[in-house]
Amino acid sequence: MSKRDTLLSKLIIEPKDWVFDQKVVDVFPDMIQRSIPGYNKIISMIGMLAKQRIQSNSYIYDLGCSVGTATLELQKNIIVKGCKIIAIDNSSAMVERCRDIVTLCVNTDVVVEVLEADIRRISIQNASLVVLNFTLQFLRPQERQELINTVWNGLNPKGALVLSEKFRSADTEMEDLLVKMHHDFKRNNGYSDLEIHQKSRMLEKVMLTDTLEMHTQRLQNAGFQHYTLWFQYFNFFSILALK
Repeated sequence: MSKRDTLLSKLIIEPKDWVFDQKVVDVFPDMIQRSIPGYNKIISMIGMLAKQRIQSNSYIYDLGCSVGTATLELQKNIIVKGCKIIAIDNSSAMVERCRDIVTLCVNTDVVVEVLEADIRRISIQNASLVVLNFTLQFLRPQERQELINTVWNGLNPKGALVLSEKFRSADTEMEDLLVKMHHDFKRNNGYSDLEIHQKSRMLEKVMLTDTLEMHTQRLQNAGFQHYTLWFQYFNFFSILALK
């Protein structure tokens, strides 16, 4: 069972850059629920998409799988034969926890391989679905187009990409409002102003957000012609793109 996230409840004189270490992994499910608006909805939508779009005898990739929440949802909702899920994260602590979690799934017909690897260096092939759930934002901006290109090239015809991210608005007044509302969301979930401030400081150099327009332009550049914003809650969104 996940512990309650109190990692930043005490003052840190010199906050360091955010890392996904064992301390974060131990509280990650609680952290996600209290920090990302609509996270459960996105996971549920991915499960429903799996029933509609995953092709038999294909691969499904969960890039930046963290503790495996999306992987588990995919596994239990695949209804075709011969599929394999490849879940990848570069955090050894995340990978270890993910391996433990996916053993809980009752759908043993679907093979799951959990890899500790750099998603920028992996090969994608014979893919009917790729999930990028709040992962792209942790890559350097100049590396993001190449990864989307890799996804496009590895997708089968009729394959799908789910891209979920925090975004920034090009309209500064709107951006200020959405940020304030997100902070209110976190306060309503029990985070203090100190915790919110310290988390923001630790993320400011490692999570560089894009505008929604930048994301859609990247999809177009890669070759995606069919895509839609299928979820938004404040400054968090998810896009569904089809090949």
